[in-house]
Amino acid sequence: MTIYTFELQDCTIAPISQQTFQNLHILERTHLQKALRDRIAAISPDTLIISEEFSDWSEGTRRIDLLGIDRDSNIVVIELKRDETGSHMELQALRYAAMVSTLTFKGAIDIYQKHLNRLGESKDAEIELRNFLGGEEQDVIFPNDVRIVLAAANFSPEITTTAIWLNQRNLDIRCVRLTPYQLNETVLLDIEQIIPLPEAQDYQVKVREQSNEQRSIQIATKKADHTRYLFDGNIYNKRRLVLAVISKHVKDNSSFTCGEIEKAFSFQLVVSLKQEVKFDKLYFMKPNEVITTVDGEELVVYNQWTIDSITKFIDRVRNDFKYQIDIYQESEDFN
Repeated sequence: MTIYTFELQDCTIAPISQQTFQNLHILERTHLQKALRDRIAAISPDTLIISEEFSDWSEGTRRIDLLGIDRDSNIVVIELKRDETGSHMELQALRYAAMVSTLTFKGAIDIYQKHLNRLGESKDAEIELRNFLGGEEQDVIFPNDVRIVLAAANFSPEITTTAIWLNQRNLDIRCVRLTPYQLNETVLLDIEQIIPLPEAQDYQVKVREQSNEQRSIQIATKKADHTRYLFDGNIYNKRRLVLAVISKHVKDNSSFTCGEIEKAFSFQLVVSLKQEVKFDKLYFMKPNEVITTVDGEELVVYNQWTIDSITKFIDRVRNDFKYQIDIYQESEDFN
C-alpha cells in the first residue's frame, strides 16, 4: 500500500519524501535502537527498558535488542530491523522469549542494575523497578508468557501472517512499522502499530479469553464446526461468509480504495496481490474470488477462521455496517 504524506503550508500542500533508513544512513543499533531505547513508549507504552543487547543467557552472539518490563509485570522482548522485510525477526524473538521466560524478579534487578551502570546512571535498580511497578514491597512473580514487540521499516506477509496466527493462539505479539520521511534537513519518523490494530486490542484480549474456553470445548467434544450462516439471502460456512461480506461491502462502496478497505476490515483480513509471496491455502486465490478496488489494487481475503475469530468478525460487521447475519437452521424455509 502506497503511503502519501504532505506538508500543509500557506494553503498549499507539498509531498514529503518517503525514505529508507539505509538512504538516510541511519544505523540499526547506533541510531535507531538508541533512540527507541530512550523513548520506548513510542513503540511499547508503559514499558521500562532493563537491558540493551541482552545476552546473559547465551555463550554465543545472540542478543536481545531491548529487554523490558511492562506495568503489568510482563517481560517484554523488543526486536528491531531497519530493513523493508523484518527478515525472520519473529523467529528470533520467539527464541529469545523462551529463553527469558524463566526470569525472576531478583534476576531482573541484577540485569537492570548492570544496564544503569553501563549508562552511567547512579540509580538503585531495585528501587526504580519497584516504583515503576507501583511500589510493590514483595518480590514480583513474572507471568510465564512474554510479550513480543517487533519494530521494522516494514514486514513481509510471512511475518504478519505468523504474528496474526500466534496472537490467535494466546501469544502477545505486536508489529510496529517505522516509516522515515525527509522534510528539508529534518528526518520525520511515522510510527504505526499494524498488528494488532490499536482500536481492536482490548477486544482481542476478551476474545482470547473466550477462545480458551471455546477451544477446550472443541477439543473435548472433538467435533468440527459445521455452523452455517445466512447472509444476503445465501447460506455460507464461516470462511465463505467473510469473503461474501467483504465482497458485498466493496460492491456497495464502489469508490473504496485499497487503503480504505484495509482500514474498514483491518490489515489482517485482506492482502494485496502485489506482494510477491505464495499464499498457498491461507487466502481465497481463485480469479472469481479476487477483489479489485477502484484504484486497481487486487486484494485477496484471509480464509482461516476459528469460532472465536468468526464471532469477532460477525459482531464487528453487525455493529459497524449494520449487516444482518443469522445462524442458519436446517429447518428454516427461506423461499
